[in-house]
Amino acid sequence: MSTLYTAIATANGREGRAVSSDGRLDVALAPPKELGGSGEGTNPEQLFAAGYAACFASALQLVGRRHKADVSEASVTAEVGLVPSGEGFGLAVTLRVELPDALHGEAGTALVEAAHQVCPYSNATRGNIPVELVVE
Repeated sequence: MSTLYTAIATANGREGRAVSSDGRLDVALAPPKELGGSGEGTNPEQLFAAGYAACFASALQLVGRRHKADVSEASVTAEVGLVPSGEGFGLAVTLRVELPDALHGEAGTALVEAAHQVCPYSNATRGNIPVELVVE
């Protein structure tokens, strides 16, 4: 299998910086106040949520085109929770997919479930972390 694209980023911990190899992403990192941090920067969970939401929305657009359904007004909100897991921590995700009124019901749910099958983030997390799909 050939790789289509490789993103590269370097970080030095939850209190530091994360920088992409092309310099387009350069963010201060800090634990959130809820975890005793300053909250003066972003955190890995926010970055993961942003990436997952964007990727899932793109997967939904792909599936929409395949099924001739207009999902151009759809939006995806990813909630990424940090949860205790054994001796360390894990993640739990809720994807809230807001669909146009015309796609509410079974048709919309089927599109969201199909997007979950083609989204690279969904494929990477499947079986590793719980992902809840909520169609709104």
